Amino acid sequence: MGGKRDKKRELGRTENYRLSKDKREKDEGQPEAKRQRIEEGEQPVLPIYATKFSPEDIAAEERRPKKKVAILLGYSGTGYYGMQLSNTQKTIEGELFAALVAVGAISKANAADPKKSSLVRCARTDKGVHAAGNIVSLKLIVEDPDLVPKINQKLSHQIRVWGIQVTNKSFSCYQMCDSRVYEYLIPSYCFLPPHPSTRLGKKIVELAEQASDTVQLHERQEEVMTFWDEVDKRCIKPILEGLPGEVRRIVERSLYIEEDATSAATPNMDELVENEHSTERKDATEESMENSESMPNPQETQRLLINEAIKSIKAAYVNAKRKYRIHPKRISRLQETLSKFVGTKNFHNYTIQKVYRDPSARRHIRSFVVNPEPIIVDKTEWLSLKVHGQSFMMHQIRKMVSMAALIVRCGCDPNRISESFGPTKLAIPKAPGLGLLLERPIFDNYNNKIQEFGKEKIDFSRYDQEIEEFKRREIYGRIFHEEGETNTYVIHLLLVTIIIIIITLTKFYPDSFASFFNHIDHYQKDYFLYLTSGGLAVATVAPEPFSTSRSVKGGKTSEEQGCQHGDDPKCDQKKEEGALAAIESDPESVIASDQENG
Repeated sequence: MGGKRDKKRELGRTENYRLSKDKREKDEGQPEAKRQRIEEGEQPVLPIYATKFSPEDIAAEERRPKKKVAILLGYSGTGYYGMQLSNTQKTIEGELFAALVAVGAISKANAADPKKSSLVRCARTDKGVHAAGNIVSLKLIVEDPDLVPKINQKLSHQIRVWGIQVTNKSFSCYQMCDSRVYEYLIPSYCFLPPHPSTRLGKKIVELAEQASDTVQLHERQEEVMTFWDEVDKRCIKPILEGLPGEVRRIVERSLYIEEDATSAATPNMDELVENEHSTERKDATEESMENSESMPNPQETQRLLINEAIKSIKAAYVNAKRKYRIHPKRISRLQETLSKFVGTKNFHNYTIQKVYRDPSARRHIRSFVVNPEPIIVDKTEWLSLKVHGQSFMMHQIRKMVSMAALIVRCGCDPNRISESFGPTKLAIPKAPGLGLLLERPIFDNYNNKIQEFGKEKIDFSRYDQEIEEFKRREIYGRIFHEEGETNTYVIHLLLVTIIIIIITLTKFYPDSFASFFNHIDHYQKDYFLYLTSGGLAVATVAPEPFSTSRSVKGGKTSEEQGCQHGDDPKCDQKKEEGALAAIESDPESVIASDQENG
């Protein structure tokens, strides 16, 4: 908690924007530097979204009036490097801007610089993230009555413009957005308790006994108390009983081995086999070793048998989780937990680089609900969580989902969430990026005011039919064709896109959710013990955030270089942060991560 306070970092977006330099003042040195590079012979490199026209073409173009508009669009983000413009990467905005130039909605004079058209996005999304509804505002030439279909002809099938609405001159979709609605789909098996053999599973029981909370814990876990015992008896025991005695001992050690503070979650298989044969090797003679060269290696045969057994056991666990169907009481318990987030709270524990005293960490959540009717997709049951808030910080939604899931699966008192809004720093990992969807932004205040002046309100509902057709054509039909599915699912309109996204991603990353919770269940330090009956008192306090700046030397961050001073507490903190970050490893680094800024 010590150290000099960074007051600037503690300001919210509004305060920082108000106190920052004028943009023209900040950028005044850039044209001169660019001019100097050109004079030195360096060729200017245009962004990939820019269209270059000759001076003659620009001069010959007729000047036409522009109006401030809001472009309502949706997109499937697969294959795109996010929503926001990038000079070198393929993005949603980049393709949209090029299409607007191609149809003459942006003049040739402005075709290389979106700033000249005052382009602003409502909400940014990162690589691979999808949106059923998002908005871009800018100055546009809108004389053509067939402008929308012409734009869509220039766009890929993954991006659709739903409509273009003229706004007032001062409209900014970013500043005038009242709130945003996100949806997160999660498998119901994520709410199963940790396996009793895991460290977290043992700690839950142990600390409940110490806190005299065993009876209450059993009440909170009544629907799932016997789940793992039944799976072990019905699915795992037959596999183990079919193994030779020596192989069975090794397999059991690999699955249920007692772990000390430094051991990995899964022991090294080679070491286990080596240990079993160490005595035999000492007694072996040179003659037997020579004979073994012409015979199959029993140690290698045993290793293959062990690996196959472990694969079978893991597959049995996966199959059992996929068959799990959540009880209505557990859904009610999840809803009780989600409701703890509603209201204006201090979410410093649910983002990065925020401290408790940072005023910008206070955010307002209007609602957070779980659909009480689960949906079966590809033989797995999924729950839809929908959160409506004014604005979200980085990773906030994924951390809220993670916290709610951990509270329910560990049988923790839901009031632990209320405690997380206090000053104690907690380690809350972010749930996998799979399943997060920006549903649509909301402009209630703007709509109420603008109708007085005869302008159209910004509303996606008028395009529901087109949005539905787009989802079915570009996502829904394609995926089910690839999967060879013939089953018909009755799915709510707002769930279609996200369900298909998840089916797509889980084909390539099937263990994202299972791996995420498995890491937490086996984690050897006490960061997550606040999920037990012992509460915050028995958990290791998470490291306080460093300054947002990260020193980079030789192309590597300080974390990548490693600490140079073993007694430096900051080095220890970085190691702890790195270990905690490993828990959050998931496909987001490759395909999808939520960027909930807005």
